Amino acid sequence: MSTRTFVPRRPRLQRSELAVPATSARFFQKAAEGAADAIFIDLEDAVADARKVDARALAIQAINTHDWRNKTLSVRVNGLDTPWGQRDILELATQCPRLDMILLPKAGCAFDIRFVDQLLIGVEHDTPRERPIGLEVLIETAQGVAYAEEIASASNRLEAMIFGVGDFTVDMRTYDRVFGRPSARYAVMTNPNAEGRRETHWNDQWHFAQARIAAACRANGLRAIDGPFTDFGDPDGYTASAQRAAALGFEGKWAIHPSQIAQANALFSPTDEETQWAVRIEAALRQSGESGNGAFAEKDVLIDLAHGKLARSLLARQAAIDAFERAAASNTTASA
Repeated sequence: MSTRTFVPRRPRLQRSELAVPATSARFFQKAAEGAADAIFIDLEDAVADARKVDARALAIQAINTHDWRNKTLSVRVNGLDTPWGQRDILELATQCPRLDMILLPKAGCAFDIRFVDQLLIGVEHDTPRERPIGLEVLIETAQGVAYAEEIASASNRLEAMIFGVGDFTVDMRTYDRVFGRPSARYAVMTNPNAEGRRETHWNDQWHFAQARIAAACRANGLRAIDGPFTDFGDPDGYTASAQRAAALGFEGKWAIHPSQIAQANALFSPTDEETQWAVRIEAALRQSGESGNGAFAEKDVLIDLAHGKLARSLLARQAAIDAFERAAASNTTASA
């Protein structure tokens, strides 16, 4: 099989994705006016069973009455194995032309994706929309991680996969109570040194799941988004969690509290140093190419055409962020 260049199915900026419970109407306007790139209204874990139907109606009303500006707007529906999931999808898709994506929890196999795709095809046939509804899924079970590649390739409607560390923790029965925080139990101890002392090295118990999700996303043109870090009183822990995800290829992270939005936006944006490097390297490679050379040395580091691809990727990412923020500023001015 030949290799191919990663091409996103639908480009969106999703550095930060803010969770808003459907039953917390007082947060809707603040979320719409905030700095998050994306928002999901939650009908699942944040809503008690007795309020599921009411919450769906509140979400529909909120989507249709608030000005969400240029944000990506999703709703986390209830699971397909619940009494509410299918009806959530049908009513939201039918009644909410502003809705960008359905967020499906606990995706376990390709059939889940294809089933939702067919539901949405039917709705869009009967209720034409300007743009098809996208789909993002939570990979938050052992089954979901095991079938990550199959899920990622299941439908062209699928845009993003999110690592749901909370339910994955539950499913794996690790019994960690703060979701997203590393576990001191997942560590190795060195042999005694000359003085008899031993050191303990912490490891990342979520590395396998995250790496598999990120690779499945990149292979299929999807965005890889990291899930929650539930201790919103620990900004340093959130930063470390986001940096680890970014190092594995994720391009955004959930914010379960507004205080985490600015961190996510900064941590998943190129730094000034990175953009300056990209501009310099692109110019240097262009100059080198004009003389017939595809590579050169900079401070004892080989710079070649692969670095040119990296530089263009960084500059494209920054251009997308600049365009998004200009549009957000324009929307804010227009509504003032």
